[in-house]
Amino acid sequence: MHMKSATRAALGAISPLFVVSDLQQALAFYRERLGFEVTHQAPTPDPFFAIVARDGVQVLLKVVADDVGALPNPSRHPHARWDAYVHVSDPDALAAEFRDRGVTFSTPLADTDDGLRGFELTDHDGYVLFFGRPAGDAY
Repeated sequence: MHMKSATRAALGAISPLFVVSDLQQALAFYRERLGFEVTHQAPTPDPFFAIVARDGVQVLLKVVADDVGALPNPSRHPHARWDAYVHVSDPDALAAEFRDRGVTFSTPLADTDDGLRGFELTDHDGYVLFFGRPAGDAY
């Protein structure tokens, strides 16, 4: 039996989709505090969906009509704190940039018990983002 060799399709990135309570407040946080740009917004008079991006990272933000609200991982289980892990080659430099932008960290820059170096922050809707890298990796 002869099998055709399949071409392996490349993956680009994976992006979390966060249900948010107020799209404009969420966009302001990601733009002003984290330096993201709005790369897409639903073309309606009252937008309910947008994509923000910075470098190779993007987050999809959506308001849901039935207003079920956000359900970040920490509200489900305290040991599953992160809703997104963002790999950063130099978390120390990024933490300094974010501090200059007025960001408050939910967990400060440190080496974690998981062997990572980084920090956590919580967005307007309670989603926890970890920015970091494995502690032993050189950058």
